[in-house]
Amino acid sequence: MKIKILLGIAFIAASFIATQSCNKNENNETNISATGGNKSHNMGQNCMNCHKSGGKGEGWFNVAGTVYKFGTTNTYPNAIVKLYTGPNATGTLKYTIYGDAKGNFYTTENIDFGSGLYPYVQGANSTNQMISATTTGQCNSCHGVNIDNIWLN
Repeated sequence: MKIKILLGIAFIAASFIATQSCNKNENNETNISATGGNKSHNMGQNCMNCHKSGGKGEGWFNVAGTVYKFGTTNTYPNAIVKLYTGPNATGTLKYTIYGDAKGNFYTTENIDFGSGLYPYVQGANSTNQMISATTTGQCNSCHGVNIDNIWLN
């Protein structure tokens, strides 16, 4: 009888500890894309659905999205996303995010959007930019949903 009670207590304790450790995002962890990196996934999806406080993704993204080759469903590897204070790469360059080999870019770094920043996307031989300011880094929450994907030639 004592053994059954002790085993029951041990099982409950182990279950409690396992449940507590499943939420790996109690604290934000650094997760930043890099040129040539290939650990990203779910191209074209809103990364912040998982990469948020309490989410299942590693780190809480402040900017994330996917770049595609113009007119295709193929991703554009190793793009560079720059965030400026003015349109068409004017004003002050505030942040630079390097995309990975799978076409995704993401960062857990603090990004101060203030009243808005203008994304400028750069590839090997082409560029693209938003003509209006954005105050969110959830790029795939609009791009590929209700407006075109982020494209580069």
